[in-house]
Amino acid sequence: MKYNYHLIISLLLLALSVQLNSQDLRMSPELLWEFGRVSLDDVSDDGNWVLYGVTNYDVKENKGNRDLYILPASGGESKKITAFDGSESNGRFRPDGKKIGFLHQGVLWEMNPDGSDLVKVSEESMEGFEYAPDMKHILFTRTVDFAAPNPLLKDLDKADARIIDDLMYRHWDEWEDQKHSNIFYIEYEEGKLKGEAVNIMDQPFDSPLKPFGGMEQIAWSMDSEVIAYTCKKQVGLDYAESTNSDIYLYVLEDDKTYNLTKANTGYDMEPVFSPDGQWIAWNQMETPGFESDRNRIMLFNFETGEETEITAGLDYSANHPRWSADSKTLYYTAGVEATDQLFKVDIESGTHTQITEGTHNIYDAIPADDVVIGRMASMSKPHELYTIIPGDGQIQPLTFANEDLLENVKMGKVEPHWVKTTDDKDMLVWWIYPPDFDSTKTYPTLLYCQGGPQSAVSQFFSYRWNFQLMAANDYIIIAPNRRGLPSFGRDWNDQISGDWGGQAMQDYLSAIDDAAEASFVDKDRLGAIGASFGGYSVYWLAGNHEKRFKSFISHGGLFNLESWYGTTEELFFANKDLSGSYWQDQSPITYMTDSPHKYVHNWDTPILVIHGEKDFRVPVGEGMQAFQAAQIQGLKSRFLYFPEEGHWVLKPQNGILWHRVFFDWLDSTLKNPTSRP
Repeated sequence: MKYNYHLIISLLLLALSVQLNSQDLRMSPELLWEFGRVSLDDVSDDGNWVLYGVTNYDVKENKGNRDLYILPASGGESKKITAFDGSESNGRFRPDGKKIGFLHQGVLWEMNPDGSDLVKVSEESMEGFEYAPDMKHILFTRTVDFAAPNPLLKDLDKADARIIDDLMYRHWDEWEDQKHSNIFYIEYEEGKLKGEAVNIMDQPFDSPLKPFGGMEQIAWSMDSEVIAYTCKKQVGLDYAESTNSDIYLYVLEDDKTYNLTKANTGYDMEPVFSPDGQWIAWNQMETPGFESDRNRIMLFNFETGEETEITAGLDYSANHPRWSADSKTLYYTAGVEATDQLFKVDIESGTHTQITEGTHNIYDAIPADDVVIGRMASMSKPHELYTIIPGDGQIQPLTFANEDLLENVKMGKVEPHWVKTTDDKDMLVWWIYPPDFDSTKTYPTLLYCQGGPQSAVSQFFSYRWNFQLMAANDYIIIAPNRRGLPSFGRDWNDQISGDWGGQAMQDYLSAIDDAAEASFVDKDRLGAIGASFGGYSVYWLAGNHEKRFKSFISHGGLFNLESWYGTTEELFFANKDLSGSYWQDQSPITYMTDSPHKYVHNWDTPILVIHGEKDFRVPVGEGMQAFQAAQIQGLKSRFLYFPEEGHWVLKPQNGILWHRVFFDWLDSTLKNPTSRP
């Protein structure tokens, strides 16, 4: 009997393919890097078109590439309009809608909205740009070198040293080199730049602010006569101790700059002019030195010269104001019980309305005619763009960059729990279950400790601390919104300052003790994990957990508060949250009772320490001290060190290695506890 082996093999392969495609995949480190990362660039002035970018990563090449896409604001087919070798950024519709401008390798390009007729506009080096509304100028940012030659080095061309005479000699992940981002403007006409660019700052200060600021911190007035920008015009020790950024107004006609917010000594950011030219709105924090103060929305009326707070009386932060086309409404986002929702305020009446509800976070909301385009995510779904109807809060998906991938990925259930704290408050705790959860089984369980400290455990989709990835490895995750987190009122947010080792730590213990009562939680296989302040929390719990936990992981955590105060850069944060320096006449009690190194003699549990060399926020010595303390005491311990990473792990292969070490550690200390000493 003869067989058609080729046909049989083909049928078997087809059957296998169908079977694999129909199976539910679980999240993996490698799969995380396959997701396209969607971000919103712009909406056309007529509200009809949306411009956005998708970043895809090549793990083998260890880098990402961002391309631009366009689609109708009403929904429909998306079209990829750039395909350079390398990323495109800062996509902008020209005000007349006939062209799209963008940056590639620091150069400004333009094209038709469908991607045709691609033209290089300038060889000028740019890091960000904006068209003037009348299209007669563009503004752009560029790094300017303000460093002066040092005579001590004139004949020492091979000397390798830094001569440092003031503070802020390094910031987050870079050394101070006297290179600063300044704002320029230049004449523009039909795709061509004319004349010389004018530096409206010409000072060794940065706009946008480092490290997180973008072009949202700079704006044109609607008549194209004024540029508003955010800047913190301080240096050295003053810069290190202050949050006093301001909104400056530069008038093109007379080449003069005016400080709009001189009276406020906290943060002022994100200026936005109203379309009718009557108003400018911005975000403001009132308390000097407090980076997590309530964000207010301020209004300045150019007709009357009056400044008012339109969010007065609210007990939450109102972020990222955006004007409606008729200048009668401001849209903004705000945290509500560990979610980020869209709001609006009527300028005339001052009435605030919450537009959206649901278990999600909304980002980058831009009004577009009678709808709002927003970027949205949850713990179970990466960022995509959505259309939001302001009238009824209806949300419709607009992009589907990850739809095919998500169809085959099985997610665990995300469930809110309310837990009583030791001071009889109600605390929201997210529980994330493994896919295929079986309540008759018992699972190792992880207490997730959030960073910040004032940063909510909201519906974020993280590419590092991804709860669905942890759940896919058959761990239950307990993620408390402990004391010190926003979106639960100002008192809850502010309580943690000066009390790091107090109520917040008791909140963590309340959350894990409550979870341990569940029949499916294995109370003999509990772990605690976290980064930054979450890493600090892990170190503190390691010395104060009364044998609750069997494993710890701390990434970028603060171990010794005295050494940290002496090596961190943004002293305003340390001065506020630790109540000052440790050598004051009356040393803050936090150094004596809240520093994890004070309890290291109680350590009795395996610990994984992770740190990056370029982490200047929490310098690497903190991790080294913790690892050394564990080793000296004979504890099972490991140090994962990244010489080229900072406070975060950003490179794809380092990210995958991070997760492999993370789960290898947990598996050896929780799933196979006999391997512990």
